[in-house]
Amino acid sequence: MKKITLRIACLMLIWFVVHVIAISIDGLTDEKQQVDAGVVLGNKVETDGRPSERLRYRLEKAVELYQDGYFPYIIVSGGVGAEGFDEAKVMKQYLVQKGIPSDKILTDSMGVNSMMTAQNTRKIADDMGLESVMVITQFYHISRTKLAFSKLGFAEVYSAHANYFEVRDVYSLFREFFAYYKYLIFE
Repeated sequence: MKKITLRIACLMLIWFVVHVIAISIDGLTDEKQQVDAGVVLGNKVETDGRPSERLRYRLEKAVELYQDGYFPYIIVSGGVGAEGFDEAKVMKQYLVQKGIPSDKILTDSMGVNSMMTAQNTRKIADDMGLESVMVITQFYHISRTKLAFSKLGFAEVYSAHANYFEVRDVYSLFREFFAYYKYLIFE
């Protein structure tokens, strides 16, 4: 019985390691294609109303890609965080300050998680006739985000990661393993 338990534990560990490597490679390998919209997933807003550093790097990536002509619209998605700010509104304000025309930025203030962002983007896309998207978030979050968008019928989902890394990413990779399979099986 101990041998079987040990083998199962080893197989699970191998599965975990392989999965973490796969989502890291997927997340760090940007898939830049011309699409109908870039979708920036929200993150913390500081207590003074500025985007957190992690969120700022996502927005900077969106500015870079927009200026390079990868998409004509940017969808910013987030909710109201513990700090009391609407992430989507803060994101839009930041992008406007960076020179993105206000009418090219669409806000989703109900994107409180990745699946809600995908659902709300689906509604926006249907209303505007958009078919393809490029998701912009942290590298560890890319695989699950693309899965959510694919499950909602987006045939073309590309990705770009924010060039921001921190020690916390180790925990986030661990968490993403379980979150990915939750989305795969239950969402």
